[in-house]
Amino acid sequence: MVLHPKAKVRVAGQEVTFCCKASGTPVPKKYYWYHNGTLLERKVHGYSSRLALKGLALEQAGTYHCKASSEAGAIKSAPAQLTVLAQGQQSCKSEPEPSLVELPSECPQDATGSRYYNVGRCPPAPCASSVGGRSECGADAGRCCGVRRMELRDIPCAGSSLPIKVVAECGCGPCAQPRVLVQGRVTAADTGEPLRFGQIFLGGRKVGFTGYKGSFTIEVPPDTQRLVVRFVDRQQRFVDAIKVLPFNRRGGAVYQEVKMLRKKEPVELDGSRVNAIPLGEESGREPVGELVLPAGVFLRPSGEVFNGTVQASVTFLDPRDMATASAASSDLSFADADGDIVPLRTYGMFAVEFREQGSGAALQTGPVQVRMDAGQVWMPEHLQKMKLWSLNPETGLWEEEGILQPAEGSRRKREERTFLVGNLEIRERRLFNLDVPEDRRCFVKVRAYSNEKFNPYEQLEGVVISLINLEPQPGYPTNPRAWGRFDSVVTGPNGACLPAFCDGQRADAYSAYVTATLGGEELEAVASSPKLNPNAVGVSQPYLGKLGYRRSDHDDPDLKKTAFQINVAKPDPNNVDETNGPVYPYRSLRECEQAPVSANHLRFYRVEVDKYEYNVVPFRESDLTSWTGDYLSWWPNPQEFRACFIKVQIEGPQEYMVRSRNVGGSHPRTRGQLYGLRDTRSVRDMLLENTSGACVEFKCSGMLFDQSLVDRTLVSIIPQGSCHRSAVNSLLRDYLSRHPPVADNNHTAAFSMLAPVDPLGHNYGIYTVTDQNPRLAKEIAIGRCFDGTSDGFSREMKAAAGTAVTFTCQERPPGRESFFQRLLTAPAEA
Repeated sequence: MVLHPKAKVRVAGQEVTFCCKASGTPVPKKYYWYHNGTLLERKVHGYSSRLALKGLALEQAGTYHCKASSEAGAIKSAPAQLTVLAQGQQSCKSEPEPSLVELPSECPQDATGSRYYNVGRCPPAPCASSVGGRSECGADAGRCCGVRRMELRDIPCAGSSLPIKVVAECGCGPCAQPRVLVQGRVTAADTGEPLRFGQIFLGGRKVGFTGYKGSFTIEVPPDTQRLVVRFVDRQQRFVDAIKVLPFNRRGGAVYQEVKMLRKKEPVELDGSRVNAIPLGEESGREPVGELVLPAGVFLRPSGEVFNGTVQASVTFLDPRDMATASAASSDLSFADADGDIVPLRTYGMFAVEFREQGSGAALQTGPVQVRMDAGQVWMPEHLQKMKLWSLNPETGLWEEEGILQPAEGSRRKREERTFLVGNLEIRERRLFNLDVPEDRRCFVKVRAYSNEKFNPYEQLEGVVISLINLEPQPGYPTNPRAWGRFDSVVTGPNGACLPAFCDGQRADAYSAYVTATLGGEELEAVASSPKLNPNAVGVSQPYLGKLGYRRSDHDDPDLKKTAFQINVAKPDPNNVDETNGPVYPYRSLRECEQAPVSANHLRFYRVEVDKYEYNVVPFRESDLTSWTGDYLSWWPNPQEFRACFIKVQIEGPQEYMVRSRNVGGSHPRTRGQLYGLRDTRSVRDMLLENTSGACVEFKCSGMLFDQSLVDRTLVSIIPQGSCHRSAVNSLLRDYLSRHPPVADNNHTAAFSMLAPVDPLGHNYGIYTVTDQNPRLAKEIAIGRCFDGTSDGFSREMKAAAGTAVTFTCQERPPGRESFFQRLLTAPAEA
């Protein structure tokens, strides 16, 4: 499906046109349209690949999708939502929805004991399009609900007022159009070496190369539903990696680590004799099967039989090895006869490459035999459904090559083993698969939060949740013997629903291993030991007990805390305890996606130890559509985010909170006005006594949102405690003196500067990273800052490397306030 119908909003009485288009061989000519899953009559609507509806009525709202078919098969489009408004009905309410932000610690709590303040938000819903009599195939000309007016308010905090901008009115306007990107790194699955300058293909089109360190950035084309990316090693050391990468349709960058499978060293075969190559014998287990090559089976591209010496490389990916899941290609899906994308459960994948010895010319084969050991199929019902598949590198879908059937006779020396046998011809370089379609499917609801408080309004969007289906050993649900498939979904405003195999008869027939990452940072799962807390996990008993929730460190506290495993127990519709999530039947996807936050769900959270951020103009970094164009916006450009950090060294007996206060410095519209605050606790240097370091974010200097004038942000760095400034980086001091105006630094308990416009680097103690994802930009900058270099990355603080300013702190006498505390209690005097 190369063109999918687009979501539309119309007023009753208007008209709408949906379009779709499929490609294939032969070219699909038959199209069918469905409304809420019901086939529309062709005679009534007169549709082809276009569906036109005139004089819309309210009951015609809902989802529309098309199906295209030919002799080769069928494929369905993604559904498009049609919203039909009554005459006079507003698609964008002027009154904003509630949205809470946390105020600084010095601000008093309200009557309920909360420091959260309602700043309001406008939901980015599409607005009705005034199409008149015009019909169209594309998306509506971007009009969305957004901020029409903001108000500046002052909140009394510790003897001063804290400015904050709140949404006062919503209205329809141009939609935000953030870029949709996928970034990441491609490395070898076995050694971690980067794929340097590898080719990147979208479909059959080359779109670029990986970098020296294996890094890549892909801009997702508009209207993409499945992002199928092929990574090719030009030196032919690795099997082509064909990945279906998740992305955030609402904009921004999603980070992915891509693993490539190293090709097996070739062996020499005599083309004039029968040859057999085992599949999956390397892990010390019995092979899953073997590839049997008859005599004279090798062919040159011209069709001429080649009977000479063949260099044969057969690389098998064995799902019995848990570590291979990350290197598997595609998302293990195929299009069934009805055009639905349906999951497969794999028993192994293999890539083959045959070349003439000497010339290295590629060879094809005639019919070869794939023999699979039936003893390796642990679910008896799978024996009747096992098939041989090959991967289409452009669609990322598996296509059926043949059926594996019980062998009629046994081979000598192996009478005790029975085989499933299938045939295929190897005409092009494809990946092959031993798979069964699996119809026992469910969805698992997962949410990600910005901290361990699990507040509904602090959910994170853009988090990549990955689920690996495991098949446990009988009676040992925590000891899987193989993985079966994997899926990744990006969280939206209401979490994510991940497809998974499930079973209604045996709760532990399938289990799932779930992880979450945000910009390369691993999020933590909720603890399962020493005591399981259902309120923290997010699932009520007794269903939680049936799921058998265990965090990855359940038995060994030294292991990472960034994953959990559950039994994917299909919910019993007759048991009220199992009808509220977190596992939903496959046909209840909409119910899963729209489930309220109060419903059962599984959780991840960011570990933010003693870190706080406050923006005068509220912005949720996980939702780029929440950006508002304002002179006081921390990030002035929603297409590109520049993160700036300063490294502070602290010599003192403990760790200290360090604040950056950021106000307008040179721009006439913002001079003296607050942009925001950042608080960060210093991290102890393990190699230096009584020394810690802090990487403190500040607002970068540069153009404001109108792109007309540069503002040099006035940044003040203030450590908490009895501290005095003892040293300033000489290169930074010289730079600031050569780029006036120079900030007043007459108080030794703080450091102030008009932030540099240039990205200076570690020699100055300033770390600057620009990226299309604000969180990723900050993570990279923090990693460099910890390391004290401009291109490294570390999670261990090296406090004396690449430092901008040094403070010496001591334990203050009892009863004496620090400058930091005086700044909070009496800022004018301080």
